[in-house]
Amino acid sequence: MSEGPFLVVGLGNPGPGYAGNRHNVGAMVLAELAARAGVRLSPGKGPRARSLSGEGRLADRRVVLAVPSSYMNESGGPVRGLLDYHHLPPTDLVVVHDELDLDFEVVRLKRGGGEGGHNGLRSISRSTGTRDYLRVRAGIGRPPGRQDPADYVLKDFSATERKTLELFIGEAADATELLLERGLEAAQNVVHPRS
Repeated sequence: MSEGPFLVVGLGNPGPGYAGNRHNVGAMVLAELAARAGVRLSPGKGPRARSLSGEGRLADRRVVLAVPSSYMNESGGPVRGLLDYHHLPPTDLVVVHDELDLDFEVVRLKRGGGEGGHNGLRSISRSTGTRDYLRVRAGIGRPPGRQDPADYVLKDFSATERKTLELFIGEAADATELLLERGLEAAQNVVHPRS
């Protein structure tokens, strides 16, 4: 791992109307990480203009924490701008995002792979020219019945889910810190249950 900072990005949609949506769980985790690191996220200029970001230390690593201020499907531009500004390769990018293919509260870590229909990831892969970045996948589960996934992700967490949401966000933040501290494989060994 290089000694430069890691760029840790939490995905979501901007504005209070989206704040509690399932799709915004990445941004919620990022807010928790910023609070832990004592980092204030603020709008930047130039290549950093389309995100709220701040620099600090997390798990004894230098980090740039950021939330794109664009809509989810345009996350790639702000992420590319931050990578360029901080002279970082996409391999030092960690994206925290909601994941339909994992049950609610399940957290998984991986590098690369497909985007699973996630518009934020698709945009980042397109803008960086690679899928080879680290991901913290925060499970939100599949929509019930025939509900359209696109509608489901833009709904707030249910009352039942909200009871444990804070705990879930904490666990996803812990997993992110572990990833930064120990690297992917060692962190996966802790976070992923033994089968």
